[in-house]
Amino acid sequence: MGHKKVGVPSRRYTSEFKIEAVKLGHSVGMSEASRRLGISDSSLFNWVRLERKGKLGTSASVSATPRSAKELEAEVDRLRRELASAKVDNEILKKAAAYFAKESR
Repeated sequence: MGHKKVGVPSRRYTSEFKIEAVKLGHSVGMSEASRRLGISDSSLFNWVRLERKGKLGTSASVSATPRSAKELEAEVDRLRRELASAKVDNEILKKAAAYFAKESR
C-alpha cells in the first residue's frame, strides 16, 4: 500500500508570481518572503536556482509597462486612501467584536 501525503495539496504558481516572489526574496530575505507569501522555503529556493540558470524567465516576460511619475503618484495616493479606509473598517470591526463579546457573557 502506498502512503499518501497529508497536508497542503500541491499548488501551481504562475511565472509572474514566481518572478515576483524571487524579487521579494532578494529584497527581504528568502525565509521572510516565503513566510509572507505562504509558500515553502524549498519552493522559493528552487525558483531562485531556476532564475540563476535563466530558466525561470525574465522580468521582461511579465510585460512591465513603464509608467510616468504622475501615474505612480496617483496610484500611491489611491492606495493610501484605500489603506486608510481599511484601517477605519478594522477599527469598527474590532469595536463591534468587543461589544458583542461583552454582551454574550
